[in-house]
Amino acid sequence: NRLTESKTTVPHFYLRASMKVDRLMAMRAELNDDSKVRISVNDLLIKAIAATHIRVPELNVIWTPDAVVQFASVDISMAVATDQGLFTPTLRSVENMSITQVALTTKDFAQRARTGSLRQNELEGGSISISNLGMFGVEDFAAIINPPQASILAVGGISTEPVVVNDQLTTGQLMRATLSVDHRPVDGANGARWLQEFVTLIESPSKILA
Repeated sequence: NRLTESKTTVPHFYLRASMKVDRLMAMRAELNDDSKVRISVNDLLIKAIAATHIRVPELNVIWTPDAVVQFASVDISMAVATDQGLFTPTLRSVENMSITQVALTTKDFAQRARTGSLRQNELEGGSISISNLGMFGVEDFAAIINPPQASILAVGGISTEPVVVNDQLTTGQLMRATLSVDHRPVDGANGARWLQEFVTLIESPSKILA
């Protein structure tokens, strides 16, 4: 199986971060007040990944034995768990999609993954995947890279925790994410820069939709 092969042959390294998501959740509520299409947290995370890939293109790559292939557009695979197994359909050119288009596409992919009606070409491509287990109460995990992609972002659930804001102790909504990276095409510094940029976007979420 490809994931077993990935874990044994791809030199993974892992970067973890916590981020405040109060503003992201407020923006989502506002978007859902105005939109006929329900926008999920995952939809916003997919747009944030695309914006981060534009800012740190060193991760928008795949590894092949002959060369590191740089992508021009941002194609993102989403993990969908079904009774038939795990599927990873790919959204194309996410940087050019509106948040409503992302929401419609992820909903369509999830429905068709469960009915087994995804096309083969929809399961190919992409330079990064997102796996979100927050709905299962998982707080923090690391995912296995889906070769030849260079990375996968594993996202846990949102929890209310003590945070310090302007030297005052209060409570805030926190989310943890782990970026698994293939060390062959991506070095540690670029991986760290990517995650730092992602956290900045999540905590200042209006830039995600810009």
